[in-house]
Amino acid sequence: MKMRFKFLGGADMVGRMGMTMEGDGMTVLVEYGLSPTKPPEFPLQAPKIDYMFLTHSHLDHCGMVPQVVGRDRCDLFTTPLTAEISELMMKDTLKIAKAEDYVQPYSMDDIEKTMQSVVPMTYGDDITINHVDVSMLDAGHIPGAAMFEFSRDCSTIYSGDIHTEAQRLVGGAKPKDCANLFIEGTYGGRNHPPRKQTEDDFIAKIDEVIDRGGTVLIPCFSVGRTQEIMILLKDLGYEMWVDGMGRAVTRLFLDYPEYLRDARQLRNAKKRFHEVRRPANRDAAIKGQIIVTTGGMLDGGPVLRYLNQLRNDPKSAVLLVGYQAEDTNGRMLMEQRCVKIDGEIVKIECELQKYDFSAHADHSQIVDFVKACDPENVIIMHSENREAFLDDLSDYNVILPKTGEEFELDV
Repeated sequence: MKMRFKFLGGADMVGRMGMTMEGDGMTVLVEYGLSPTKPPEFPLQAPKIDYMFLTHSHLDHCGMVPQVVGRDRCDLFTTPLTAEISELMMKDTLKIAKAEDYVQPYSMDDIEKTMQSVVPMTYGDDITINHVDVSMLDAGHIPGAAMFEFSRDCSTIYSGDIHTEAQRLVGGAKPKDCANLFIEGTYGGRNHPPRKQTEDDFIAKIDEVIDRGGTVLIPCFSVGRTQEIMILLKDLGYEMWVDGMGRAVTRLFLDYPEYLRDARQLRNAKKRFHEVRRPANRDAAIKGQIIVTTGGMLDGGPVLRYLNQLRNDPKSAVLLVGYQAEDTNGRMLMEQRCVKIDGEIVKIECELQKYDFSAHADHSQIVDFVKACDPENVIIMHSENREAFLDDLSDYNVILPKTGEEFELDV
């Protein structure tokens, strides 16, 4: 059977993912996210949807789901952990939109309808929609992240975001034979340094900063990166604090231990960190030694208060552990050593270092994954440098779709 595919966003960029599949009298939407820029950027408008599939709970994949599910009341297939964390992210999106006077893309009622429409699946589960069999596979990346395999006459795998290497928090994605492989290419043309070396360098820098009497500020994404860093640091013996939405996400992760590589490690890490539960706790945290806090790109959240207090202290350090998108405070800090706080551009005098703790597969890992799946067609998405894969994947029919452009495949 032939199906028509169209990316509503995220094909040739990292962010605002969304893809429709149409055929046999049904329209399926896989992911529907937003780019959390200022103001947010949205994908193209989705048509009427019969079934929706969500790979994981990062905003660029889940952030616009309520607009469609609230409107169409279609079934939403995802892991229960992804559903719960996505609800937090969706509500936070509305909160930020109201505070910043941005367009509100949906309502609280739409979020409630979305949660009522969730059909929970887990790895290894199978369902059938309009004669198409759908299986859920583990994507690595973050807890609860999934790939979807759609099969009728042949097999089509949609990866979402994946990591093929085990992290402290989750294991890696495993390849599977298929005819069509939709694969993310976030790190096209770039490879990660060895993770062990990154961890060793990171801990050595923390020791150095604390030895000289400084405070270590680690801005973190709340979903995945906060918990990965907490597990890494749990045995250091320093006074450590965790602040922001990452605290709630950690509790949800521990409610679903089956999606963690080792729940005991995260449980032990949670015990080692003091939690900032009220504003007064931040006065104690700033006197501690390590602060892990949202937001990861320094555009909001408690991190700005801490940064404002530490910015003139050359003994302290800001250690970045995540991607810093264009037009964010984090990118400005990297390029200009300045950030915007309360509308004012201020200079940051403390030390600044960046470490690669990415939860995405790198260029070589993606190439190896593709070869192990051995598809006829490779569709590369979620990437600003897709052409970097062409030489390494010359044995395959590589498709580089554009946003809004329709193409057909046998499924």
